[in-house]
Amino acid sequence: MKILVPDTIELDLAHLAAAGDDVVVYAVDQPIPAEHRDAEVLVVWRNTSENLSDAAGSMPHLKLVQTLAAGPDSVLAAGFADTVAITSGRSLHDGPVAEHALALVLAAVRRLDVLQDSQKANTWNQPYNAEQSNPDTEQLYTLDGAKVTIWGFGSIAGRLAPLLAALGATVTGVANSKGERYGFPVVSTDELSEVLGATDVLISILPATPETTDSLSKEILAALPSTAIFVNVGRGATVDEDALLAALTEGRLRAAALDVTKIEPLPTDSKLWSAPNLIITPHVAGNRPKGSARLVTENIAALKDGKPLTNQVAG
Repeated sequence: MKILVPDTIELDLAHLAAAGDDVVVYAVDQPIPAEHRDAEVLVVWRNTSENLSDAAGSMPHLKLVQTLAAGPDSVLAAGFADTVAITSGRSLHDGPVAEHALALVLAAVRRLDVLQDSQKANTWNQPYNAEQSNPDTEQLYTLDGAKVTIWGFGSIAGRLAPLLAALGATVTGVANSKGERYGFPVVSTDELSEVLGATDVLISILPATPETTDSLSKEILAALPSTAIFVNVGRGATVDEDALLAALTEGRLRAAALDVTKIEPLPTDSKLWSAPNLIITPHVAGNRPKGSARLVTENIAALKDGKPLTNQVAG
């Protein structure tokens, strides 16, 4: 079996080569070489959309596309045939993304961006000190007692929620169906509006799908308290950035932190750069898929044996 692996990550698949499989490294920003278009497995990580579209239209023997990204949206949009199984990298990014989400939440709650500005101005920020110790406002500066809503309660949320709870937060999940996951209560998407009014921190880990486009709308933002914080470590397409910018500018949202934006890299002339009370990181929450070689190996073995594939989302 010929397996194409991307040049953007080192995968230890020597055991597959030793067993007779043909493991070939390819460039993710170039058309698939003609001599390798007979491959049956394509592993994807940081591929360009042009590369994926080229692969979809030029690899007739393809049986499996394994993306190492948690969200398979770019692969699903590339146009692969319905006969090609597509599997995601769900769970590979749980730890790193949960860590970064927690970092952003703490930075926004404790307003480390304000303190960073003070440091750059050589200023010992006494007004900040007074506000965060004032009984009327001190609750805004801590997760202890905060109500946190995680929108998109999958495996990443399963790693993040206990960390938040350990710091004293009450965590509620939001997913397509209600119930309990990872030991935390989960409400359905239809019930989101019922929990927003009491939410101190709203964290989005939503995938990019036609249904989730601009999910963080002006209506959702209006339902949040003006003291609330929004954090997005999911996908930029899920946020109405104009609505978010307006809420921050008009003081209808205390702060926000974004690791993802609609256009990446974020253009230098984007108004988000200068938005008040906004922390931006350059899509670095994940970027370190853990256990990739194991997942690739297991799915290739399952493909050969005709067994169910892990994280299959299409095909």
